Amino acid sequence: MKEYKTHEVEAKWQKYWEDNKTFRATNGGKKPPYYILVEFPYPSGAGLHVGHVRSYTAQDTLARMKRMQGFNVLYPMGWDAFGAPAEEYAIKNHIHPKQAVQENIKTFKSQMMNLGISFDWDREFSTTDPDYYKWTQWQFLQFYKHGKAYKDTVPVNWCPKCKTVLSNEDSAGGVCERCGSVVVQKLKSQWMLKMSEYAEDLLDGLKDINFADKVKMAQTEWIGKSVGVQMKVKTTDGGEFEIFTTCIETIYGITFFVIAPDGKIIKDLMPKITNKAEVEDYIKLCATKSNLERKSNVKDKSGVELKGIKAINPVNGKEVPIYAASFVLGDYGTGAAMAVPTHDQRDFEFAVEHNISMIQVIGGADVSEKAFEKHSYLGKKCRLMNSAEFDGLTVEQAKEAITAKLQKMGIAKVTTNYRLRDWIFSRQRFWGEPIPLVHCEKCGWVPLDEKDLPLLLPDVAEYEPTDTGESPLAKITDWVNTTCPHCGGPAKRETDTMPNWAGSCWYFLRFMDPHNDKEFVSEEAMKYWGKVNWYNGGMEHAARHLLYARYWVQFLYNIGLVPYKEMIDTRVSHGMVLGSNNEKMSKSKGNVINPDDIVNQVGADTLRIYEMFMGDYQQDAPWSTDSLKGCKRFIDKVIKLSNKVIDGTSYSNDLESLIHKTIKKVTYDLSHMAYNTAVSSLMILTNAMDSKEQISKADYRLLLTLLNPLAPHITEELNEELGYDPICLGEWPVCDESKTVENTVDLPVQVLGKVRGTISVSKDASQDEAVSLACENENINKFITGDIKKVIYVPGRILNIIV
Repeated sequence: MKEYKTHEVEAKWQKYWEDNKTFRATNGGKKPPYYILVEFPYPSGAGLHVGHVRSYTAQDTLARMKRMQGFNVLYPMGWDAFGAPAEEYAIKNHIHPKQAVQENIKTFKSQMMNLGISFDWDREFSTTDPDYYKWTQWQFLQFYKHGKAYKDTVPVNWCPKCKTVLSNEDSAGGVCERCGSVVVQKLKSQWMLKMSEYAEDLLDGLKDINFADKVKMAQTEWIGKSVGVQMKVKTTDGGEFEIFTTCIETIYGITFFVIAPDGKIIKDLMPKITNKAEVEDYIKLCATKSNLERKSNVKDKSGVELKGIKAINPVNGKEVPIYAASFVLGDYGTGAAMAVPTHDQRDFEFAVEHNISMIQVIGGADVSEKAFEKHSYLGKKCRLMNSAEFDGLTVEQAKEAITAKLQKMGIAKVTTNYRLRDWIFSRQRFWGEPIPLVHCEKCGWVPLDEKDLPLLLPDVAEYEPTDTGESPLAKITDWVNTTCPHCGGPAKRETDTMPNWAGSCWYFLRFMDPHNDKEFVSEEAMKYWGKVNWYNGGMEHAARHLLYARYWVQFLYNIGLVPYKEMIDTRVSHGMVLGSNNEKMSKSKGNVINPDDIVNQVGADTLRIYEMFMGDYQQDAPWSTDSLKGCKRFIDKVIKLSNKVIDGTSYSNDLESLIHKTIKKVTYDLSHMAYNTAVSSLMILTNAMDSKEQISKADYRLLLTLLNPLAPHITEELNEELGYDPICLGEWPVCDESKTVENTVDLPVQVLGKVRGTISVSKDASQDEAVSLACENENINKFITGDIKKVIYVPGRILNIIV
């Protein structure tokens, strides 16, 4: 057998693809367009990891197959290079972020090319390219001009280590998603985008797009729609506040009210209470926690009673205590809630902790922690009790009737609340898109003239975050001090920068038309490519990047800049590649696998095959060196088959059915993320060919073609030696459905109603033929004693012989 030098073969074909621009997509032409996208990475100093290899290879197999099926495939790659990751790497290595990004991009790109990923590199860009962020700034100005960007002093999530503001999405669980530090609350003046106005549109849009169910669920939960009742509650001093509830049917069970320690209500009540110092201390304690930490920490039962004042239940006049509790947020609903401990688990635990009385108002419900988990009080048999004229009603009946009563009293209305907040768009960092606005004492905030974009970052040596919480740009007075575009007077530039999510909100549009210097993307290009057909990314971005991007596009659609309200059709997510111990890979655990090492050891094709074969693509999968070696043996077996090839333009008769079945299976699997079973089918076909003394050229080329999207280098080399043009320029095989159906079946044979064996017969065999074959079968024939009186025969199903 000829010896193949893996790295030479792979380098040869990578050069061929690059020199011939094999994977370049064109805007227009007769071929139908198909747009495949994988989330572009931020180019960290660590380079690619094996998780990147899994997702890039998966989309690459689809792209290669689609091209051979006759599609004009757009499969681009770029770099999400602004933001904290690049800046922190630069600070650590004492270099400028621009230099860090350039070096890291070079590394990433080299690794991707060494894997044979068929990206269209002619469309490559970075979010840090002035030609790109010019249009990010331009789009921000459209938000501002249409009243969707505003500046406000708001409580923000502040990371004391990174020294910058974080969005709710970036501080999930109360910790910074970058460094893991505990996030604190801080009041700061910030630029905001009116994302909350789009809550219902974002929910509705999920109905019309093909996102994975778990992605839709993540976005639905983050938007957090709640339909309930907003009700006025009087206090014993003659004051009033409002609460929001989704469980108005339990109103007669109220034994206390809870208000947010950071809301307006507590400020109004403070002058009237007798324990100001105690309450103020609690407010300070809550200020050290992020909103997400307060909302999600179910173990936190802390709170403080506001003494000297009570709230009055509007339906029965009972006076009940008011507590400030950290789990109530000042920016959600009204910042206050009624508490019914017999029918809400958190209220129950809080009441137990603070020794508050309880009143059961739904009969047939088990009031215990276990019962809350099962939502037992929602059962059809559960009816109201201790609820005046509403006793005996079901929960749904009571909800409607009590709401009607409160509306008649003029103190309530049905309303909808959303968890989704406006997007905090400011960051106190250097390495981000400058916000193209200036502040003039005379004119206020004024946008830059669009002809003056891009507003470039200054070329400075110092860019570290400040201890004061101000952006590093604030120290660069030559850059900050400018003139007002409106009146020509003195003005100062905005010194906060945009979040790293800004550039990734629209990059998939720019890939359609990356060299356009007249507009962010032409209408012609968007109409040609349409929506992103297939977008792969991690679940960690479902409620961050992906939600931001949908909001951004919906805004552009509403002002007539894009043709569709949703520009991404299908979104899929991949599972992580875990360490061999089934734990998440990390340097501290010593279980990180460097893809460069694997490519150097066994080649890119083996790594690609292995990562597609390692398990269900949508599930996490542990690394297995033994399985990697098995994939190397598989490729070696495919190579050895070349020794069995003889001339022949037709499939071998005894392989033909399996070949057509494999074509059908692999085509389906590569289109439905079943990469592991596609590889398995190819292994079965390879073994079948290996069991023969000879195979035809047609047999072998078919195998190489089907394997090509997964292992493109070695298959092209073996195909070339057969004398054919490159596989990547050819057509994808199509199965003959009639040849995927078995011509023979295993037929159970009964004698006097008992199965005595099976025979292999043609599907359309006659009764006489079937009986004859049964009689020839030694195991069956010994039970056929005497004359055959009757035969029951259902072709392809059963043969019953009566003797």
